Amino acid sequence: MTTQEVAAMIASVGIPNAYDHFDSPQKPPFICFLYSGNNPFTADDRNYVQIETLSIELYADNKDFVHERAIEDVLNANDLPFDKDCTYLNDERIYMTTYTTEVLINGSWNQ
Repeated sequence: MTTQEVAAMIASVGIPNAYDHFDSPQKPPFICFLYSGNNPFTADDRNYVQIETLSIELYADNKDFVHERAIEDVLNANDLPFDKDCTYLNDERIYMTTYTTEVLINGSWNQ
């Protein structure tokens, strides 16, 4: 996948989304996503394939089963196995559901 394909995949959920953060406050629900690390496949003394850790964070006022399912459906449709974790952030009074998966990035890194 390219970074543009990842961004389009996340946008297909149908709610506001941004890489890492928004520049202004957003009303939930919304998604922030980022490449939080990598685990490259190496061969012949070089990084052969970039395997990036993709974190997708869904923020919602209440437990948002509808958008969680939409994210899970899009990840499954793209053959991306994932881990899921949900936390209530007391200070912000908001639920954060985080999906973590790995994607093979090929092509441009331009967003």
